[in-house]
Amino acid sequence: MLPPTTPRQILAALLPYLKTAGAYAQQIQAQIAAQPDKDGKGDNFFASALSDADLSIQTMMEVVLLGLFPQVRFYGEEYAQTYNTKYFRAIDLGPAGDYLITLDPIDGTQFYLDGHSNYQIILAILNADEYEAAIAITPGQNLYYYTLRGEGTFKGSLDQSLEDCTQIKVENPSPAICLGWQMGNLVPQLSDRYRVYHTKTDYSKETQIPNFNGLLSGDLAGAVMARGQFIDGAVLAFMAQEMGYIVTTFTGEPLPPLHTCSNYLRPGLVIGSSAAVHNHLLAAVTVARIEGGHPQ
Repeated sequence: MLPPTTPRQILAALLPYLKTAGAYAQQIQAQIAAQPDKDGKGDNFFASALSDADLSIQTMMEVVLLGLFPQVRFYGEEYAQTYNTKYFRAIDLGPAGDYLITLDPIDGTQFYLDGHSNYQIILAILNADEYEAAIAITPGQNLYYYTLRGEGTFKGSLDQSLEDCTQIKVENPSPAICLGWQMGNLVPQLSDRYRVYHTKTDYSKETQIPNFNGLLSGDLAGAVMARGQFIDGAVLAFMAQEMGYIVTTFTGEPLPPLHTCSNYLRPGLVIGSSAAVHNHLLAAVTVARIEGGHPQ
């Protein structure tokens, strides 16, 4: 089935609703009450944190999508808990040209719950092989980023249209690296050259540290993730790559096509702002004996 319209037109149609969702999230942030952990365990508090805003924003965007693009494929992070999953035609990747829209209603939920400003709402448009487009709304900083495949990544304030945004490139990012939850064994390999933020050990309720969207803002020169979820980490990697970052697997290979991946996950990601930074990260991964996206 052909997509209802072009990726740019889809982003343009959804942007006003995403801005409204962002305004809602910002308005209630100080009052938000955490819902029970997603997995009931809470071992990884980034993965388990769930707020009222996650569920409300996903429901809102489901209503919008079903109203504007009723035939679309859609996969949202809270698909198991919302009322609308059953009304979408599919939640998985389709053949080439039959786009899947994904949503992370609050990426960085723990940041959000603790009152930090660098949480975001991420929506992406996936083709069978690769992302076609993505948008990341950061309400707490009054800005958003969007990316179109082969056209670059753009930045604007929340009062600007897509056309008014400015294309951005990698330019002298801070010498800082963000490591995913399972990547702590890379810290000794990198801390002599970079300020290393390991989300598992360096996260603070009181002091905001860069989230992976620091790749877009210039707060990070690189990142390593054990895996890239289709709804967030892999989206940010796509957006960073369109800015000029080098993005590979842990073996230095190009990322595999989306349709070859399973469970909405790309394998481990190495993201560097330059060849030098990327080589440092890749060497650290090799020394730490990490293979296939999982620490050994």
